[in-house]
Amino acid sequence: MLVETQAPRQDHTAEDARAAIIRAVIDEIRPNLKRDGGDCELVSIEGNKVMVRLTGACMFCKLSSATLEGIQAKIVERLGELVRLIPVAGAPRAPLAR
Repeated sequence: MLVETQAPRQDHTAEDARAAIIRAVIDEIRPNLKRDGGDCELVSIEGNKVMVRLTGACMFCKLSSATLEGIQAKIVERLGELVRLIPVAGAPRAPLAR
């Protein structure tokens, strides 16, 4: 009986690369948000859903939906696939492990 171990490893590697791209886009945006007293942190990635938490001034900003749309557009552009950025509420926790 032959068991293939490559397929799961390749899938895992593809997921890691995808997560790295999503993190990179969010990290590029964060300095601009911090300059205005806010921030955005990656909470989780579940398929094509990317959960983020807006903190600081971003939580109550009238333009937060535009910020989220901009982040989502950049992620879609870099990944070359459709993802949905979903804001989640709650107290900040430790960021998603890298």
